[in-house]
Amino acid sequence: MKLFKSFLLLSLLSVAFCDDPESHLLPRPLIIQLPESGDHAEETRLMCAGWRVAVEANNLSPWKTVPEDCVDYVKEYMLSRAYLIDIGVTCNEAERFARSFEVNGDGMDAWIFDIDETLLSNLPYYVQHGYGSEIFDNIQFDKWVIEGVAQAIKPSLDLYNEVLKLGFKIFLVTGRTESKRDVTVNNLINAGFEKWDRLILRGNEDHGKPAVAFKSDKRKEIMEEGYRIIGNSGDQLSDLLGSHVSMRSFKLSNPMYFIS
Repeated sequence: MKLFKSFLLLSLLSVAFCDDPESHLLPRPLIIQLPESGDHAEETRLMCAGWRVAVEANNLSPWKTVPEDCVDYVKEYMLSRAYLIDIGVTCNEAERFARSFEVNGDGMDAWIFDIDETLLSNLPYYVQHGYGSEIFDNIQFDKWVIEGVAQAIKPSLDLYNEVLKLGFKIFLVTGRTESKRDVTVNNLINAGFEKWDRLILRGNEDHGKPAVAFKSDKRKEIMEEGYRIIGNSGDQLSDLLGSHVSMRSFKLSNPMYFIS
């Protein structure tokens, strides 16, 4: 360490007293490259953690499946306290924002929630389908949805109840189709989501629309009715981006799949 400090001091002094007009710049040899670790498992874990951060930041979109090397990492994450802690951090921030906002007495301040991986967890389905390592199968997923047994994501349920108590109008905007309305209503109620103002699903006219276009269109319709969309919670950036966005949006963690 003493040798390194001496080298660093000499390098800086040589730069300070040279005649180069650009001598104020630090020399490139000061950039230190860390040695590669010999622990392959640790390197893979770190790589997959970096992959998940890039996914949440939307830097890897679009992507179809979890990389093969990261399946075990995603499994461990989704089954650990870390996942619920990450969701909790986001929901707690949303709660703070909701409480800081003075709801207007006209009943036109709205909060939008997505459903899948936002309010309801489909983790049991993904446990059986490789934690996102398999290409998404609409038919198999619909069979799971029809069972109507998805459980609440606890931090989201707490946020939902707080938003409801504060007097926001709640709109549920989901990519589920209109044919799933009854089973979705029953599943939500059984999971603890007992009240909302409107449940908006995909109709025939929405067939083939990308999620960001579908959800933008629905937000536009809500705003055209005079509602002010104050908050929006979803696990996909396509739940939150596009046109007619909310005052603040809250992205929940989901490294299992990507919807554009």
